[in-house]
Amino acid sequence: MSVLKKSFLGIVSLLVAQGCTSSFEDLNKNPNLVEHISPATLLNPIIYEVASHNVYRGGWQITDYLMQVNLPFPSVYGGVHRYEITDNLGASTWNAYYKWAANIREMELAADAYKDVNYKAISLTLKTLVYAELTDVFGDIPMSEASKGDQGILRPKFDTQEEIYTQLLANLEQANTLYDTSSSMVYSPDILFGNDIKLWKKFTNSLHLRLLLRISNRVETQAFAKMTFMLNNPNLYPVFTSTEEAAVLQVTGVNPNISPWSRTQDFRLNRKMSTFFLNNLNNFEDPRRDVFATKATNSDNMDIGYVGIPSAYDGSESQFNYNASTLEISMVENPMILPILTFSEVCFIKAELAQRGYIDNAQHYYEEGVKAAMELWGVNIPETYFDNPYTAYDGSLERIMLQKYYALYFNGYQQWFEYRRTGFPELPTTTSMLNDGVMPSRLYYPLDIRVQNSTNYEEVVKRIGGDDINTKVWWDIVD
Repeated sequence: MSVLKKSFLGIVSLLVAQGCTSSFEDLNKNPNLVEHISPATLLNPIIYEVASHNVYRGGWQITDYLMQVNLPFPSVYGGVHRYEITDNLGASTWNAYYKWAANIREMELAADAYKDVNYKAISLTLKTLVYAELTDVFGDIPMSEASKGDQGILRPKFDTQEEIYTQLLANLEQANTLYDTSSSMVYSPDILFGNDIKLWKKFTNSLHLRLLLRISNRVETQAFAKMTFMLNNPNLYPVFTSTEEAAVLQVTGVNPNISPWSRTQDFRLNRKMSTFFLNNLNNFEDPRRDVFATKATNSDNMDIGYVGIPSAYDGSESQFNYNASTLEISMVENPMILPILTFSEVCFIKAELAQRGYIDNAQHYYEEGVKAAMELWGVNIPETYFDNPYTAYDGSLERIMLQKYYALYFNGYQQWFEYRRTGFPELPTTTSMLNDGVMPSRLYYPLDIRVQNSTNYEEVVKRIGGDDINTKVWWDIVD
């Protein structure tokens, strides 16, 4: 008898012996396949992809132009730095974040299946991080019905930003209560905090502060009161207390944790630093200039210091008779860092609350924020730094936000979000700017969404008053 026949008869006998109680579905299960992923399976890819997309797409390709950090050169007309916002500028961000939102949902479901409260809390935190970015870029977006194609929801409705923020803040409250710092994370170390649950909890609450500040102009949210309560109860709501603790991805250069710039020379190809960005640093006599930019040279190739090109400049590039400063390429060479939420940002949040009278020591938190922003880049602050009239704390929100602008460099869309919230720092305009020289308040919904989810798209456009770059989002009420 052949081996095949013996195997077949053996299977039949086994089925008879079991009284035919096992189904063929059970029989066809592959014991070498894992039925459920662990909640940690997707964690490191999510961390890396979100951090790298923030810096590469959100920061380098969009925010750096909008916020006059640098500009394409030569560029005699058009471009994002002149507020030329194309219909599909935000498509990459939309697609990337919804992709990772779907994976975070799988991570959350796996955490529920394994009854792992720490991974549940982490998934809630990451979900909040991703959806906060999406809603702050576009305004009303799909969230409650998003990533549910498995439930037959292929055209999700658009939630209002108010509804979205209500849920995001609830996510962070829930996550904060879920963490069990007495137990360990049982899977391979994550690349952000190395499975340190206490640091994940601090990230959750630091993100909570960021989002409360974002909506603080909506007085009905009582955001400042909530933030004050959190900061007055650090045992209940621990936040970052040092640069070493912060959510900053250390890119090792070991594949797959590598620089988002596969060709690092592209980081500064056809780019120059802006006059606004460098002139302030020159006024500050700031040591970060060496980290951020190269020095300019004159027509004789002589060093002339840190000199930029005005964003949205008028006329031909021939008017500039010098080789302006460009981006320092070492920022994107392996190993490097990808900031997500820094200790410096937490300090500036506290400084603003103190400046507004909710807590004390505004000058202390302002100075700590500046020091931490330099520490992030391995720079020591000069002892006389705050003796300078351009850097000394003067009691104003504008002074805080100018330094926060530099602290948020290389941190995705955050500079742009904070500018829209406060109107600071004051950016120069030119007659060459489009959109009447007005900073865009949002990006257009992607073209694919207009076609594939047309009914819900038309509904949301009617609700928000038009799919326009000047349509303000719910929290953006600064005149």
